[in-house]
Formats: sequence, C-alpha cells, structure tokens
Amino acid sequence: MSAFSDLTLDVVKVRADFPILERKVHGKPLIYLDNAATSQTPRQVIDVFADYYERYNANIHRGLHTLSDEATAAYEAVRETVARFLNANKRHEIIFTRGTTEAINLVANTWGRANLKAGDEIILSMLEHHSNIVPWQLLAQQLGLIIKVIPVDEHGALDMAAYRELISERTRLVAVNHVSNAFGTINPIRDMAAIAHDHGALILVDGAQAAPHEPIDVQALGVDFYAFSGHKVYGPTGAGALYGRAELLEAMPPWQGGGEMIKTVGFDGGTSFADIPHRFEAGTPAIAEVIAMGKALDWVSNIGIGLIGSWEQRLLAHANDRLRTIDGLRILGTAPKKAGVISFVVDGAHSQDIGLLIDQLGVAIRTGHHCAQPLLKHFGVDATCRASFGAYNTPEEIDIFADALERVIGMVR
Repeated sequence: MSAFSDLTLDVVKVRADFPILERKVHGKPLIYLDNAATSQTPRQVIDVFADYYERYNANIHRGLHTLSDEATAAYEAVRETVARFLNANKRHEIIFTRGTTEAINLVANTWGRANLKAGDEIILSMLEHHSNIVPWQLLAQQLGLIIKVIPVDEHGALDMAAYRELISERTRLVAVNHVSNAFGTINPIRDMAAIAHDHGALILVDGAQAAPHEPIDVQALGVDFYAFSGHKVYGPTGAGALYGRAELLEAMPPWQGGGEMIKTVGFDGGTSFADIPHRFEAGTPAIAEVIAMGKALDWVSNIGIGLIGSWEQRLLAHANDRLRTIDGLRILGTAPKKAGVISFVVDGAHSQDIGLLIDQLGVAIRTGHHCAQPLLKHFGVDATCRASFGAYNTPEEIDIFADALERVIGMVR
C-alpha cells in the first residue's frame, strides 16, 4: 500500500458511493475488474432516476406545463455539462446519442453519405472496436470507398510511420479510438489530428475508453468529431454524446426523422429541419438517462479526472508487477502509454475457463475477443482475459485477483 500513499484519492470514500460493491458473489466480496465494458454507478447517479420519475417525469422541449419545463431544463443543463467535460467551444456542438456506437453511425450516415464518393479513402487502425469498423465497412460497400488500416507494433502501439505512409490526398476521414478497449493503448490523437488536417482530412475519435480515465479537450486535440458513452464514465446505459465542430454539424443532413428534429412539416410545402443539435435528436430521448449521465460527469469532475487517472495508473503498475510473476501468463498490449487495462493469455488454459472459475471466487473480469477480433487475430489469439480498473478499485483487490488467478490456473492446466 505504500506505493499509493502519496495519492490524495480517498478510495474508501469513493467506494462508499457504490452500493453494488457491498454485495457478495458466490459468497465472496465482489471484486469488479470489468470497467472497460461497463463501470459501476454511484448512488448519486442512481438517485437521479427516482427523483426524475417521482417529481418531474414529462416529455421535454414542447410542453408548457411545469413538469415539462423542469425536465427540459434538467436535460439541457447536461448539454452544458458535457460541453465543459470535453471543453467544446459551444454547447450546440454536443449531440445526445445512445452511446459511442450510435454516434459513429450518425457521422457515417450523415457526414459520410453527404461527403464521400467512390474512390475516397477512410483510415482506421488495427486497434479499433467493431463499432468503429463495421459502420465504415457498410458505407464503403455502398459507396465504393477504400478502407486503409494503420498497423500496430509488437507492443500494441500504433505504427505512426505507417500512418504517415498510408494517408494521401484521397484520404477524407481518419477514424480511430483514443484508447484501445482491448489493450489499453493510448493513441497520440493530437499528432494524428494534425497529420489528418495537413492532408485535408477530418478525424473522428472513439473516446469511449478515454473519457473515464483522462481529461479530454477536443479543442486542444484538434479533433472534428469525438464520441463517448455514459456507462463507461460511471453513468447509465443508453446515453452518450457526440461532439462535432459546429460548422460541420450545420452542413450535415439529418439522419433519423421524426419529432423534435423539425421546424415545419407539410405535405405541400415540404419539411424544414431544426437547427443543431436538435436536428440529430429525433423522437423522445432517454431523458432520465441523459440527466443521470450529467450527474455521473459531475461526480467524476468533483473527484478530478486527473486524480482518477493517476490512481488507475498505480493500479495498473501494481497489477503488471503481480501478473508478470505468474508462470505461463503473457500480457498482450505493452505500449509505453496505456490506460488501466491488462489483457492476457495463459499457456494451456482457455480464457473462458479462467473467467468462469475466477467468478466463483468473486472476481469479475472480461473474457473473449472484446469486439476487437482483427487485433486479437493479428496477435495470434482468438480470446484473452481482460482486467480493467476504475476509481473504486484498490491494490488489495489486485492482490486478491492475482492470488485467485494463480489458484484458477492451477485448476485448469
């Protein structure tokens, strides 16, 4: 514990905000190390749902009664919260979505369809989550686009020299993640954005794994689009956000049609569309979820995202030290700059067996391909075990996890 003594994060106080950490699994205290898939939710966020449904449950924007006014004010206040969290220039550069996947699909089906043509190039990377691969593949098949892929080195870091070779005057978009969900690799987004812009291309960033771990400044990074999901940042599922530069959003056509995204509708005079961001928010949104997401971002900001990230780096270092002593265990993804994610395989043991057995000891980790099949295939595996850390995890939990892992490996080998 001495390696953690110089940090001011009060992890005991943090953990007290999470009711789920009090439960037991198979008679053992829950140790939750699956934060890259979904983080747990503090009581302050959970309470938002009861407050909303008990006091001001109403549809937003078009109602004139008190409940609608209150719901609208609470919902739109979150747009300001997200804009601050990402350091967006304007609040209307924030579009609410169901999460990162929907945000990427929105850009593909609006900006992409309006601006791309046969022969244009999109650059992705080997590190991408399927949600930042498949939408572009679908678009490429329909429009005749060319997809290029930035390779990775043996440590799971992007080959930036190869990126500079791949990009050309025909490249229209670079779409990459900020942090790899499978390996935890942190990509040099500011440099990548500058290179893209030097070639006249835009850059879209999947920030799902970065937003919980480090401060995000979309203006300093120089990105054109940035997406994240609320449930990765201690918030609820079903809510997320897309940042887009205002001039890009204003030129993009709607994606989904319906209520709220219009100014006027007529059979004779046609339909005119709302200004941004509402042009891209058709229908009744996930009102309570968005308000709860705002509370989660407030919770993170009150603690300090930098402090959370520093704490997780110490956890990562401690976990690396412990896991490297385990015979036959190999860590995949050892880039110099990483978030709190460890992906590993064990000689002679299947990841699924390890995951199922370690769950019997109360430890929750993720196993499988992590929606990153191309990356895992590149490293010669079809599945790994993945432990990922959050603000509430402790070095003692890492030790219990490592001991449990050694016990489980002895059972399956």
